[in-house]
Amino acid sequence: MAIFKNFNRKAKIENETGLSTNSALSGGRYFDKDGKANISIKGMHFLERLNVYHALLSMNRWKFLLVIFLFFILVNLFFASIYLFIGIDHLNGLNATTNSEKFGEAFFFSAQTFTTVGYGRINPVGFWASFTASVEALIGLMSFALATGLLYGRFSKPKAYLRYSKNALFTPFRDSVALMFRFVPFTRNYLVNVEVKLTAAMRILEDGVLKTKFFNVPLDISKASTLVANWTLVHMINEDSPLYNLTKDDLANAQVEILVFVQGFDESFSNTVISRTSYTYEDFIYGAKFVPMFNPNNDNTTTVLHLDKLDEYAEAELPINFKQLYSQNFIG
Repeated sequence: MAIFKNFNRKAKIENETGLSTNSALSGGRYFDKDGKANISIKGMHFLERLNVYHALLSMNRWKFLLVIFLFFILVNLFFASIYLFIGIDHLNGLNATTNSEKFGEAFFFSAQTFTTVGYGRINPVGFWASFTASVEALIGLMSFALATGLLYGRFSKPKAYLRYSKNALFTPFRDSVALMFRFVPFTRNYLVNVEVKLTAAMRILEDGVLKTKFFNVPLDISKASTLVANWTLVHMINEDSPLYNLTKDDLANAQVEILVFVQGFDESFSNTVISRTSYTYEDFIYGAKFVPMFNPNNDNTTTVLHLDKLDEYAEAELPINFKQLYSQNFIG
């Protein structure tokens, strides 16, 4: 791939991104589509940088439930083994003859003790069996307190329920060209005082060194007092744009990535929420326009928002200068 050398110096450079400016030391995009930083951490022991609480709060819900289930099973297997080691005769009330039945009875007695249910049919006899049951009951109380806190933390954690369009479109707009993408809230967690900031990351060759330059990407409208439906963000590609006069090949050679940062106040959480995503040059579609995703209902009393149309676009009518700048390969 050719190295991009020329860029518009009139565009405002953004130096406060907190991201690396040395392209030779970074690989791939800066943020994944889901907003997570595309970075792999090494050089420190796993246990030193492990934050169990944060990991359990942020992991996928099915993974979280699986961790809780496996923890419950492993703890009871551990204590069932201890009861068998102490002696099955120290558990009064067992109705088991085979070894597998004895282990099953010890396991379910452990589960009843861990959850403090205690049906009463089986009870510990002797100091060590009673001591083990007491320790297990204490661990069970603390474990359920932690699990309850984690469930509440996951349930109440402020989150921006926003979904972004898959692609960003280069489309004719106001006798010029604009870069557009859109997003929409997909729950009834409506946002107020919403602000969007865009930054363009471009890899260029400067003084023989491959560097990343960050540019402010001004929006036609960057703030909204409320967000209840889809919002199409428009960046006019004019002399103030870092993308001004760049062809499709230039965008690819510069490995352009548009970093998107959205911030707003969620009325449901009564807290500020933040969302991120990014569009690389591979996500750009040339010569297209978004298909409207809302319309009035049959009796014209409310607006119907079609979330499944978020990514839909159609071919736009193109002027000659647009074709010259972005070649003949428009859609896709």
